[in-house]
Amino acid sequence: MNAWTLAARNLQRNRRRSLTTLSAIVIGVVSVLIFGGFCRDVTYSLRTFFIQNHAHLQVMKRDYFLLGTGDPHRYGIAPYSAISDMILHDAELAPLVRVVTPTLQFGGIAGNFAQGVSRTVWVTGMDARAQNRLREWNEYGYRTAGNRLALAGTPDDAATIGAGVARVLQLCTTLHIPDCRTPAPAVSDGREATARAIPDDIGALADGIGRDAASTGASHVPAGARIELLAATSGGAPNVASLAVVSAENKGVKELDDVFVAMHLQYAQTLLYGRDSPKVTAIEIQLHHTSDLPRVQQRLAALLKARFPGDDFDVLDYAALNPFYGQSIAMFDTIFAFISVLIGAIVLFTVGNTMSMAIIERTMEIGTLRAMGLRRRASGGIFIREGILLGAGGMLLGLGCSFVLGAAINRSGLAWTAPGVARPVLLSVRIWGETGLIAGTSAGVIAMAALSAWLPARRAVKMQIVDALRYT
Repeated sequence: MNAWTLAARNLQRNRRRSLTTLSAIVIGVVSVLIFGGFCRDVTYSLRTFFIQNHAHLQVMKRDYFLLGTGDPHRYGIAPYSAISDMILHDAELAPLVRVVTPTLQFGGIAGNFAQGVSRTVWVTGMDARAQNRLREWNEYGYRTAGNRLALAGTPDDAATIGAGVARVLQLCTTLHIPDCRTPAPAVSDGREATARAIPDDIGALADGIGRDAASTGASHVPAGARIELLAATSGGAPNVASLAVVSAENKGVKELDDVFVAMHLQYAQTLLYGRDSPKVTAIEIQLHHTSDLPRVQQRLAALLKARFPGDDFDVLDYAALNPFYGQSIAMFDTIFAFISVLIGAIVLFTVGNTMSMAIIERTMEIGTLRAMGLRRRASGGIFIREGILLGAGGMLLGLGCSFVLGAAINRSGLAWTAPGVARPVLLSVRIWGETGLIAGTSAGVIAMAALSAWLPARRAVKMQIVDALRYT
């Protein structure tokens, strides 16, 4: 009789015990796969968010990411148009690249002089239409689309700000921001309050770069929603832009929400560089498929070194640009590993207990088989095969149950907000197609079941034949 057939028949001797063990394995498999599928979905969700907002790769001047965020003049990229054209016309890169767009980031002071308030901000000059194309990227098929920027199609002097900036600058009513508190009135110094206007020197600076540039698209701007933005030019002189705020956005992280200002790239370049040659601090590159990232990164680094030998550039991917991404993934991986170990231990002891009981009941049978000439390895192999069959059966049933439960969760419409993300996303688990997760879980469960059977079988087959035959 085939050894596997014999092992299967042995499992049927005590069906209740075998079914109980099988049920424990199924529950363990479902738990691991459902949580593993959730962790996989979190990975894809965060990856989608960061790639939609920061692209797959960014070209920067060497060490800008570490040292240059406070000095955009020194670390600015002058030949950014030539680099963009090089990427879009390279025979190897062009088919892989989806969007190439420059950005300019710098610090400044935003003020609402009508209310007498101001605060430091972090400004991003961008091509709004290209940024909206970035947000359309959806390789992993999420049902929630990326947030579109309201900046697209607005006048040159338009801007969007973080909800936190709007609160500090007292623009909540104008921009219709909920949950805003009216600040406490200032302590009176005995003088009569007068209506505040923009100081003449600030207004003159703002006029210099087109304070009244808003013409087309003015209907996008809420009445009275204007701020003044102060920055230092490349020569160190102050420069001011008057900006029409079209909307306030919740950025999901308070530290960013309290400093975020986005404006059109050319207007930001005029503010920061004045009459000097315009520059950018980064060139964002989004690909069609994330799997092409290593190839594109290597090719792009080689092209930059060959075409622009006088400049040193870094080509950083989204994970390097967003340490929070790696930290979040590492946290979920650690939790998943911890849960897997716990469930593996449960499977180990459950199957081990079942096989220990079976071996105790069949010790005389083992002695009889040994007396008939069956080797120790062969007699122990029968029990190991029984453990493998239990593990494989539990894995198959658990996999089927996981698919059903996962589909139910994905269709439930439940939503949650991931760390660092402002918008809620639909709760889902990804099991179908995740061959690594399925293969790893299957191998782990079957290995645990085999080990659970081997440990008690090893003790049984080492008994002397005479002792085994008289065992009761």
